[in-house]
Amino acid sequence: MFRNFFVGIIFCGLLVSTDLFAQQKTENIIIVTTDGLRWQELFEGMDKNIADQEKFNEGEKDYIFEKYWTTHRVNRREKLFPFIWSTVVTQGQIYGNRNFKNKINTANPAWLSFPGYSELFTGYADKKINSNDFMNNPNTNIFDFINKQSKFKHKVAVFTSWYAFAGILHKERAHFPIYSAFDIYPEDDYFGNQTLINKMLRESEKPFGKGESLDRYTHFRAMDYLRNKKPRVLYIAYGETDEWAHKGQYKKYLDAAHQFDAWLKEIWDFVQSDPQYKDKTTLLITTDHGRGESNRWTAHERAVHGSGEIWLAVMGPDIPAKGEIKIKQQLYQEQIAQTIASILGLDFKAKHPIADKIDLKK
Repeated sequence: MFRNFFVGIIFCGLLVSTDLFAQQKTENIIIVTTDGLRWQELFEGMDKNIADQEKFNEGEKDYIFEKYWTTHRVNRREKLFPFIWSTVVTQGQIYGNRNFKNKINTANPAWLSFPGYSELFTGYADKKINSNDFMNNPNTNIFDFINKQSKFKHKVAVFTSWYAFAGILHKERAHFPIYSAFDIYPEDDYFGNQTLINKMLRESEKPFGKGESLDRYTHFRAMDYLRNKKPRVLYIAYGETDEWAHKGQYKKYLDAAHQFDAWLKEIWDFVQSDPQYKDKTTLLITTDHGRGESNRWTAHERAVHGSGEIWLAVMGPDIPAKGEIKIKQQLYQEQIAQTIASILGLDFKAKHPIADKIDLKK
């Protein structure tokens, strides 16, 4: 009798551990950000109050309204972000629609990009990091941590449009590739289309100066790396939504947001076509900060209300398809780093504090 009792306990334990193992299907994660994209456009589509203003519509009011406007809010956001509001919403989860009091905020009070990305990837809203001044971030980021795990070592890569990521992710100490702005891929490791992409970068237009490249170059070389090098953890950071917003050019801001959505589709279509990634990859999408409303939509800082309001979207084999989250809730950007770790079955540890994960299965 006792023998049968203990055999039963062991058998149940094996069932539980087998079940837990079976539940962890994600082997890869792709994280994508677009800088300073407002939650208002994501959840409500084109903002008529901005598009109507001559100082913001670039003399392209007819174009903006024809391409992105419809009176129904849901249809309007689908026109701007067709992939997010067809595929992500049906297969994953989207957080941050403040119309339902579903809120995600930065925990850092600076409401700028460097502090935002630092909080996002370290899980820690370090108040000493309060500007965009270029520096080497002293805190441990999630990519450093993941790259030190044996099964992910040398399988992490980062491609960004903004040069400051070299400091945000402390490139000098990183043991994984970080390519930002106009960094050139090393000639002794060419593959795919890297020769052509390097040439394009050298000869490309520079509307934002030498500190930030156009997103198309970031996207092209990140996709080339994804197809040829097959990383298990990939981060792509686009920046044009923020740049065009600062310039007050709403048409270009909307076009950049729409193109961002198309690139998300291209990434996901490749993921679902490749045996290494298909049904084993999670896609996580977010931003670094919010921005102001109507006349102040071009800015983000401590003095601009709304600058700390962000959003999050995620889908993958371990993510329940709950769609747009409409419950009253307060989440923070600092929770995303541990969420990334948990999706990969890891527990992010560092010498500094790390916020708890977002429970995506609750």
